Amino acid sequence: MEGFGSMIRAVVFDVGECLVNETREYGTWADWLGVPRHTFSAVFGAVIARGLDYRETFQVFRPGFELTEERRKRDEAGQPEWFGEDDIYPDVRPALKELRAAGLWLGLAGNQTVNAGRILRKLDFPVDMVATSDDWGASKPNLAFFERVIEAVPYAAEEILYVGDRLDNDVRPAYESGMATALIRRGPWGVIQEHDLEADEIATIRISSLDELPGRIASLNKSQ
Repeated sequence: MEGFGSMIRAVVFDVGECLVNETREYGTWADWLGVPRHTFSAVFGAVIARGLDYRETFQVFRPGFELTEERRKRDEAGQPEWFGEDDIYPDVRPALKELRAAGLWLGLAGNQTVNAGRILRKLDFPVDMVATSDDWGASKPNLAFFERVIEAVPYAAEEILYVGDRLDNDVRPAYESGMATALIRRGPWGVIQEHDLEADEIATIRISSLDELPGRIASLNKSQ
């Protein structure tokens, strides 16, 4: 879907599996549940492939599992949600640096906890905004989340490119909100949803690495 029709002046990134490799996080959840990590991963993939909410994975192993409550218990047990520089995909910082040098406004906004937001801010990415669903009281794929994105960015919706790994949570609702979109092929959703016919129809661009993004945006803007 090249040729969106407007200059891209801002880029907003999803967090999980777009910027942050969540292997560590889901591995620690498997440990918390007391199941082998490869078993948890297999069920996780099967749940996604069936188009279900990823949280159904937890129900398979522990019916009645409540994610918010279990996060609280993990915090109290000294095993809080955590990620660091080693969990950031290696193409993230170079891409952000190049996009910043090109004069683009940059933001991070995903379905994350307040704690994750604090971690992201400490990682000191060269961006203009770090926001989470918990900060805003609205989570993807609800369009209210994307309305908050548009309100926070100092450009019109059609001048914003939202980058994410999920067709269902990222690209489709961002597209419905009037933004340009980039679908990156990585992480379980990115791979499983890769061949969905809708991906070609609604994604402005499709990439396999963030290294591709600066050049693709420059080409889009040159065509305007």
